[in-house]
Amino acid sequence: MSDSFSIILDMSYEKMQRIFGMQDTYVKKLERDFGVTIVNRNGGVTVTGREPMVKKAVAVLQQLSILSDRGNEIEEQSVDYAITMGLEEKESVITEIDSDCICHTINGKPIKPKTLGQKEYVDAVRKNMIVFGIGPAGTGKTYLAMAMAVTAFKNEEVGRIILTRPAIEAGEKLGFLPGDMQSKVDPYLRPLYDALYQIMGAENYAKNAEKGLIEVVPLAYMRGRTLDNAYIILDEAQNTTPAQMKMFLTRIGFGSKVIVTGDATQKDLPAGTRSGLEVAARVLNKIEGIAFCNLTSKDVVRHPLVQKIVKAYDDYEAKEKSRNREKYGKR
Repeated sequence: MSDSFSIILDMSYEKMQRIFGMQDTYVKKLERDFGVTIVNRNGGVTVTGREPMVKKAVAVLQQLSILSDRGNEIEEQSVDYAITMGLEEKESVITEIDSDCICHTINGKPIKPKTLGQKEYVDAVRKNMIVFGIGPAGTGKTYLAMAMAVTAFKNEEVGRIILTRPAIEAGEKLGFLPGDMQSKVDPYLRPLYDALYQIMGAENYAKNAEKGLIEVVPLAYMRGRTLDNAYIILDEAQNTTPAQMKMFLTRIGFGSKVIVTGDATQKDLPAGTRSGLEVAARVLNKIEGIAFCNLTSKDVVRHPLVQKIVKAYDDYEAKEKSRNREKYGKR
């Protein structure tokens, strides 16, 4: 072919094994998305196709190679995101993002932002007193917030961590659940416990919780308190009412840091009730020291299928809104 162009990359067989994927799954993605052919030949990798696309595919392979050299396990999500960035000619951000390690889990696994949106979110938390992380499930909003809180606590930047969620389904149903009050609300707070155990270990958490240095409480328990020198995370904030959100934000004292996370598409509030998260986004978006980070389906770091599910729902809901506007606009 007249427009055929090739670049040969030096790459050891061991590295190919790490970044090509099981049965060359990841390489096949690169070939399909960039329209190139990638061949393992004589201890190197030959990429052939149209010149612009070959150069983009090679840049992605080089970025994945650097990630592998740093000890990262190359996963499908990493490859998908590297391809997306490569197609947008932003492939260099992959290794820039990877260089930002927040902390390590109890098992020694590094916790890092994995997408540009996550990196901007983490940077915003470092620079601002209050940050709203808004986006769909799987974008790492809560997990990264917990990692930032635990790191600040370990570095003695704050004296305690307070994690809270609205127990929205509780209401009148709470009385029907077995056990004492703590047993009744624990299921609503379980995701917060799980993240804490993974990042700092169950034993370490229990020790600090016993001293009152780490609290995991329902939002209702925050009323009447003023919280100084604390790292405070409000999770599932889409399920707060405007009054609850105002109550929470006015609890903040000196030396404190706040992260509010939520997914506006997954409200469990009664029909017709406005979300405190949506109201806060309108009321507070121009105040210095408060940042709003909007994560999207591109920032989903769970199984790639979750990313497709989130995008499919986003597209469906956008069409429904458009259809409703047309329908009611004609009346």
